Parts: sequence; structure tokens; C-alpha cells
Amino acid sequence: MQFDFTAFPRATEGRGASRRLRRSGRTPGIVYGGPVAPQPVELDHNALFHALRNEAFHSSILTMKLDGSANKVLLRDVQMHPFKNEILHVDFQRIDEGKKIRMKVPLHFVNGESSPAVKLDAAIVSHVMADIDVACLPRDLPEFIEVDLSTLESGGSIHVSALKLPQGVTAVPHGKTDPVVATAVVPRGAETEETATPEAAAAAPAAEPAKAAAKGAEPKAGDKKEGGKDDKKK
Repeated sequence: MQFDFTAFPRATEGRGASRRLRRSGRTPGIVYGGPVAPQPVELDHNALFHALRNEAFHSSILTMKLDGSANKVLLRDVQMHPFKNEILHVDFQRIDEGKKIRMKVPLHFVNGESSPAVKLDAAIVSHVMADIDVACLPRDLPEFIEVDLSTLESGGSIHVSALKLPQGVTAVPHGKTDPVVATAVVPRGAETEETATPEAAAAAPAAEPAKAAAKGAEPKAGDKKEGGKDDKKK
């Protein structure tokens, strides 16, 4: 997906200038990277706010129109107000088409409802990771990576190594050699019910005669007990 947006050079810097800029409906930012020096910019707040709501805007090569030229950039950081829907600052990085980049790419989970874990065992599929870090050339950067859950079984999991990455894209590990992406767990209540039902069904026929025998052995209310009052009278 192609994203084009317009930025304007920012002549003033500092907290006071940034506050005045935000009050006027603009968002301060900066674009850095490459052989050119970092440049302060400003953008229309509302246009940027709506663009950020699109997931692909965070993981795509963007075209920034600045001073009559088009710059290929990546969104690197967004600072939001703690409780207002207000963008405080935004960072962009220029890219070199011939150099690899590292980027977080969202994961899209598919076919979970048709997996054996869900269909046969009513398991709950947990999405352990929402995105992964990848390395690739800018032209190979995927908008998202699909995670196929169709073969996931109860108690099983899908690891990063099982993902089908596009050509030219490699996963960047962090600590763990092969982290878990998704897992399927049967709820404890459902597991107990499922395992107890066959045993209960098998034990039921044997239990009925035993209950009947025990019931027949119990003394009735009118029966005389051995060694009771009548024995004493004799």
C-alpha cells in the first residue's frame, strides 16, 4: 500500500514553539537518516492522526513530500499525550533503497476456527505475539505476515521458525532462539468434563447394583435392633 503525505519545514524549535504549533493544529516532528542532516518538520495534526489509525502506515515505506521533493521514509516513533487524542511529536527515518532495514511487522492470524484444537477440543488459541521484527531491503518490506493456524492442535504451539516469510525477509531474534507466536490450550473446565464423561459412563452400570445392595442392607425405621429394649425385657 502506498502512503503519501506532506510535511513542511519547521523554523522554530523548543517546548514553547512546539506548544504554539500544536495549538495551531500542527504536529512537530523530525526526519533523520542518510547523508542529509536531521530536519525539523511540521505536519497537519488531523491528517496525521487519521493516517496513524491505519495499521499499514506503521509498517510501510512512506513518501514524504517536503520542499518540492519526495523522500522515502519510515515511521519510527510517535509520542502521544497521556490522556488526550493528541500527537505530541513524530519521528521519521530516511531510507536507502540499497540497504537493509529493520522493522516491526504486524501478524495476521487466520484459520483459527478450522484448526483441530478449536474444532475437536474447543481449545482457546492465544496470540502470544502481535508483531515480529524483520530485516529486509525496503522494496521487500511486507505490510503484514500471515500466521496459518489450520494445523494447530490442542497443547501445541506455532513458533517463529514455522512462519512463511516473504522472499528476502528474515526474522530478527530477540533473546529466545525460536519464540512462540501462538498456542492452543483447552480450558480447565472443558478438559475435566471431557475426560470425566467416558469414565463416568463406564462406571455407571457397575455402580447401580452396588447402590441397590447398600440400600437393601440399611435397617428400616420399624425394624428392631439387636440388643434393644425388647431383649432387656426378656
